Amino acid sequence: MRQLRLIFSFLLVAITTSSYAQKVTIDYDHQASFQGYKTYAWTKGTPLSNQLWDERIIRGIDQQLATKGFQKVEGDANPDLYVLYHGAIGQEAQLNTMNMGGWGWRWGGGMATTTVDKIPVGQLVVDVGDAKTKKLLWMANSSDTLADKPDKNQKKLDKALNKIFKDFPPKPSK
Repeated sequence: MRQLRLIFSFLLVAITTSSYAQKVTIDYDHQASFQGYKTYAWTKGTPLSNQLWDERIIRGIDQQLATKGFQKVEGDANPDLYVLYHGAIGQEAQLNTMNMGGWGWRWGGGMATTTVDKIPVGQLVVDVGDAKTKKLLWMANSSDTLADKPDKNQKKLDKALNKIFKDFPPKPSK
């Protein structure tokens, strides 16, 4: 019985912690052809108020686009694409219940204590649009829990940007 309780507790922890794993979603205009686009410029999004992280995000996106063959130009140089990002930092609640004895989890025969932990979460949205038509062509959304250490968060950002730009630009539809 004790082993069953231990296994159930482990599964509960695994389920609650896996819900905070990094998530990336991509959406784009499936009718658009990305083949003619070569240059991009930044335009105003919703940057993070932390200037260090704002610069890290922009630098990371610039690096990803450069590896894909895109050239960054100034906004008044008639770019093919406009790129912007929206960033946010918030909190999610995680409920932790500990059984203090008894014969079953939550089924009576003992006391249970539930605590609420605030989990810091970061969200990054990257939009890419046609500069001439002002039409949104592609967007990516990434969210992940944040760590206490900037180095760990930098690794999470790098991982997110790698996932975001893995299949950018999209291949033409058949």
